[in-house]
Amino acid sequence: MARRRRRNRRSRRPVWVIPAFVVICVAVAYIMEHHAVAAELRQLSRIDSLERVVTNSDLTEQLIEYKGMIVSFNADMHIPNWVSWELTRDEATGVEPRSNAFAPDPCVDGCASLSDYRGSGYDRGHMAPAGDMKWDPETMRESFLLTNICPQAKSLNSGSWKRLEEKCRIWAQADSAVVIVCGPVLTAVPVEYIGAGRVAVPQRFFKVILSPYADPPRGIGFVMPNGAVPGGMQACAVSIDEVEALTGHDFFSSLPDDIEDVVESQCKFNYWSTIR
Repeated sequence: MARRRRRNRRSRRPVWVIPAFVVICVAVAYIMEHHAVAAELRQLSRIDSLERVVTNSDLTEQLIEYKGMIVSFNADMHIPNWVSWELTRDEATGVEPRSNAFAPDPCVDGCASLSDYRGSGYDRGHMAPAGDMKWDPETMRESFLLTNICPQAKSLNSGSWKRLEEKCRIWAQADSAVVIVCGPVLTAVPVEYIGAGRVAVPQRFFKVILSPYADPPRGIGFVMPNGAVPGGMQACAVSIDEVEALTGHDFFSSLPDDIEDVVESQCKFNYWSTIR
């Protein structure tokens, strides 16, 4: 009888075994799911579909595919509707010298000229910044084409807009890559026009950022006035959904619907601001 009782005690499982097994199974399923999402998004990025934007149908568009960026150019306004590009960790730390060689693109109808900006009081404001294009001589040259440029107030161009560009490079290094789309808000009447070519001066600019390989993927948007930015970047942070409503563009539409719904509804600036 004593022998049987000892055998029963040895065969009894600890009470924590089953709950622990369930937790492990859930964790494994979670990891596998997120690895699958990351793999799917990497495949999308390889065919550049994350950089594609469905442009507001009310705007004139000429689509230009440069080596380092895609430009939707508006020949009526002589500025881009939007510019999109992927910035990887390696690209964010490129060493190609800044060229400063602004030039029109002779292949693009309606492109502004250098004389349009001369004496205007506005900076030639990059949409895709030269600092993101240091990974190749050609991409650096392309970033100074006037198809990538808008008239920007100096207080914006050298202030919050520049600081946001610098943050994007930090985020690309932290998350392996980010996809960025930015441009003028053209649903509002331009504040003025400059030069003989009547280049439109936008009232506001937007930027949306997607971190597709973060776990989980995340996104954020910004809308800044063409001038001083009270409160800086944080005051201008909005969801991507809000930028879509403002501009009439549709960003990141190739994302799976469940991921797109989540990342485009977010506005968690405090989370992004802690990334180093």
